Amino acid sequence: MDITRRDALALSSSTLAGLSLGLIHPERISGQTATQQTQEWPGTLVETPLREGFPVPLPLNPDGSAPEHPESAAGPIEGPLMWRTADRTTPPGEYDYRRMAIRVDTRGLARLRGTLRFADLERLPRVSGTYLLQCGAPLPSGIVKWTGVRFSDFADMLGLVPGAQYARFLATDGAYVDEDIETLRHPQVMLAWMMNDAPIPADHGAPLRLVVPFRYGRRSLKAITEIVFGTPALPAPPTLS
Repeated sequence: MDITRRDALALSSSTLAGLSLGLIHPERISGQTATQQTQEWPGTLVETPLREGFPVPLPLNPDGSAPEHPESAAGPIEGPLMWRTADRTTPPGEYDYRRMAIRVDTRGLARLRGTLRFADLERLPRVSGTYLLQCGAPLPSGIVKWTGVRFSDFADMLGLVPGAQYARFLATDGAYVDEDIETLRHPQVMLAWMMNDAPIPADHGAPLRLVVPFRYGRRSLKAITEIVFGTPALPAPPTLS
């Protein structure tokens, strides 16, 4: 679906930011432009107020990794949830990690492709990490203990070839993120199904969530439904059914 100029002008700046980052499908924002533009867009570049206090600085170690916290510091995530459905509610889906069925399209860049089941992840080493989940807004925010598998182990299980350069993760609500393979192979990056020693709740990203603790929380995509691998010569399609 194409976005008209009128629709684009009526979108909030946060929604446009999501589009530029590849976080929102255009199909999902139709019907969200009820507030029509009430003034003409300036015909020249004009001074505009800056947003104060945004983004909130993300505390990182000197090497760019996320500081690890003691498990005793783990607790709930405070602040509003970031679903990108029209009504901002948790979309319908299968949220029991034991019944996950996630499409993995390696597009000839790995030995395996098909549907990822929990039994596949159970064969990999289980890891845990306690990190700050920080949105730049500044909420939601919280220190969380995540449990799952390292993405690098998952990639090795697939037999991913060195030529694969990025992966696209798609979510139940139509959001998606692209991340380069080098970043995803960082030892702190995981595919998680447990949060604070309990299954991740539906509203926090069950059945499986990407965790990239050294990036803002919106990069840790919730409720993964599909993972697609690509290269500059073999890009992932802009939208996937």
